[in-house]
Amino acid sequence: MWLRTSCEMSFDISVPTPFILMLRLRSGRQQWVASEEYMLRPIIPVMEFTDGYGNLCQRLVAPPGHFTVYTSAEVMTADHMDQSPGAPFVDIEYLPDEVLCYLLPSRFCESDRFGQMATAIVAGKALGYDQVKAIEAWLRDTIRFEPGNSEVPISAVEVNARQSGVCRDLSHLGIALCRSLSIPARLVVGYMYGLEPMDLHAWFEAYVGGRWYTFDATQYELRSAYVVIGYGRDAADVAIYNQFGPPVSPINKDIRVQLLEKPYS
Repeated sequence: MWLRTSCEMSFDISVPTPFILMLRLRSGRQQWVASEEYMLRPIIPVMEFTDGYGNLCQRLVAPPGHFTVYTSAEVMTADHMDQSPGAPFVDIEYLPDEVLCYLLPSRFCESDRFGQMATAIVAGKALGYDQVKAIEAWLRDTIRFEPGNSEVPISAVEVNARQSGVCRDLSHLGIALCRSLSIPARLVVGYMYGLEPMDLHAWFEAYVGGRWYTFDATQYELRSAYVVIGYGRDAADVAIYNQFGPPVSPINKDIRVQLLEKPYS
């Protein structure tokens, strides 16, 4: 599937304001970035770096006045999302070094608080992939998905108490439940074709059977409609922008995902 993604955000800046942006896509197992565009208005110096999770980030200082960021990309996604029922649990001693950080509690995923609950949810399931699918199904059946109803991230404990949340919140709880069973799990932020209402989307991945697999409690089936922007332990690691100084919020945000007809065939 060929998709065209775009994100435009505008700000009114009162004083020179440092930003760290995370808006460039990267190619991976499930996607290939064929072309991209990145524009700033006004044009200002930008420095790019790769963070500790492999995400492409941009540093800049926005000048006072109207400031706009626009990115777009044409991406080929896999025809099918990889799934692997029965994929086994990976013993801790065999996990790659770079995966170990996704076992630990983090700011929004207090996995040390969910051991008993997770064990009950996955009772009778084979260790590994099938346990994560049980967690995904439990989230879908138990936690109300309320898109657009949360301005700030909330933690897994808060989501469980509220019994509702946005995609990011359900993912936080799913990650915490997985980690409490010693299954590495991470948050993913990106785009999704056909999402209603259209916005950026969040889901989670779990490491079983020697690789990462996608899980999304807000959808009843996985489709080849996901485009990854960034990975991290939780929402603190994958904000599409961090801004420092007097708080500013976008006065305009326009997210679009369009289906293309094989533009390079």
